[in-house]
Amino acid sequence: MTAPDSPGRLRRRTLASLALACLCVLATLTACSGDEDEPVTLRVLASSELADMQPLFDDLRRDTGITLRMEYQGTVEATASLVTGDYRHDLAWLSSSRPFQLKLKEGGRQADGPLSTSIMRSPVVVGLKPEVAERLRRAAPDGQLSWADLADAAAAGTLKYAMADPRSSNSGLAALVGVATAAAGTGGALRPEDVSCDRLRGFFAGHALTDDSSGRLTDAYARSEDGLDGLITYESELLTLNRAGTLRVPLEIVYPKDGIVLSDYPLMLLDPAKRAAYDRLTAWLRSEPVQRKIMERTLRRPVDPGLTRVPSLRTPLGNALYFPDSQAVLDRLLADYADARGGRPARVIFLLDYSGSMRGERIANLRATMDGLSGADGSPSGKFARFHQGETLTVVRFGGGVLDEQSVTYKGAPDLERLRGMLPDDGFDASTAVWSALDHGYRTAADAVAKDSGQRVSIVLMTDGENNAGMSLDAFLARYAALPPAARAVRTYTVRYGEADPRELDRAARATGGHMADATGQSLLNAFKEIRGCHE
Repeated sequence: MTAPDSPGRLRRRTLASLALACLCVLATLTACSGDEDEPVTLRVLASSELADMQPLFDDLRRDTGITLRMEYQGTVEATASLVTGDYRHDLAWLSSSRPFQLKLKEGGRQADGPLSTSIMRSPVVVGLKPEVAERLRRAAPDGQLSWADLADAAAAGTLKYAMADPRSSNSGLAALVGVATAAAGTGGALRPEDVSCDRLRGFFAGHALTDDSSGRLTDAYARSEDGLDGLITYESELLTLNRAGTLRVPLEIVYPKDGIVLSDYPLMLLDPAKRAAYDRLTAWLRSEPVQRKIMERTLRRPVDPGLTRVPSLRTPLGNALYFPDSQAVLDRLLADYADARGGRPARVIFLLDYSGSMRGERIANLRATMDGLSGADGSPSGKFARFHQGETLTVVRFGGGVLDEQSVTYKGAPDLERLRGMLPDDGFDASTAVWSALDHGYRTAADAVAKDSGQRVSIVLMTDGENNAGMSLDAFLARYAALPPAARAVRTYTVRYGEADPRELDRAARATGGHMADATGQSLLNAFKEIRGCHE
């Protein structure tokens, strides 16, 4: 005969039965909701440089049951396909989502942006041959290189570099944004007014090798390294290139002190129905063991700042630059780039007042200004505004009429000496025919664009006095209105100096699509730098 259960034993048996029932219910619910490791295949639109992540995907499938089916495109091309909103993939994994976000903002759909998680980081930096880096550092006051130093050397013809095409590659676009932000010198995100004039023409003068893809560009650099001084691309790709041992001269990595643009490789959820798999994937990618593998294999920086870096990734990044928040800014930068790559030569026609009032200190200031634009101005703004190789400079000296006209195309230092010789400290005239000189400038410009319609021509008119000879401003404007369209497209940028009439100079500039720089409240050099690169 079995003894009856005690009250304590009954309670324990009841609790055990309840626990078992709960486990059964949970098991049933889990079965209904799906095993968290249930195999799933995700279609991913990815930036082409992410092909180096492929070796990790076997581990991903084993650890999580997730298979990634990758379709690789250039970041800019991938962005264009995403903007339509007609997604053909479950996820997008780009080097940067910022161009995509700008496109959404432009279309009024910014709130519709997909869920996004940063996976890793890599800045766009500069790889230089060590002797080139040392030469440039010797010329830098503090020994730290900046985008301005690189632009200065490129304009002077002493730096030839490779950079991916920013119209198709994110590394090229990030470099373009970085150098343009440094040129603006505001410390903030680029605004449309910051890129209203092309400050990067000198920097572009050194761009000797390009490709649509940063990966193919790296391979092309390795084949052509003897004729190049450096490579601008992701830190990870420079480190990988050096590690591969294929270069005869390994590159020294330079982090420009005026800032870099960082790529954070966001993984974006395009199909909300795949949220569970997305969460599982991002958790795996951001886990410490996987972040370490990514760092060691691809040389990208982990998102966890507490994870110990490999030695090659311990260099501080310095100043991270803001990405523009206006599509118009990117459009202008890319248009300037296309202009430069299209081989359109630039010509500036300087109409310089040589009336008697310019004698002495004023002409000395003018000569010093042209020296500054020839490379003597060591300020960051001066390095971006300087004359650059391939640029044609026409100097027209005027008084009561045109005194002389000379041109030089800058190919080397001797050409800048020739330019200096066009600005004597004597030979002044007794009167000032401002508008007759400008009329002459437009005839010179009309001849130039008639001979080469691809030229970018602008006119800079500097005077320190009022018009007291030759035609009136109204007469000039009537003659200007009768010019052929190509000549009328040439803009005039006036520089007010001394006692010059600001109203007339402003009126003339605005009538031609240009503007006036006032040198009475700033130095003559700064007034000239204000209008450098302004063409259209």
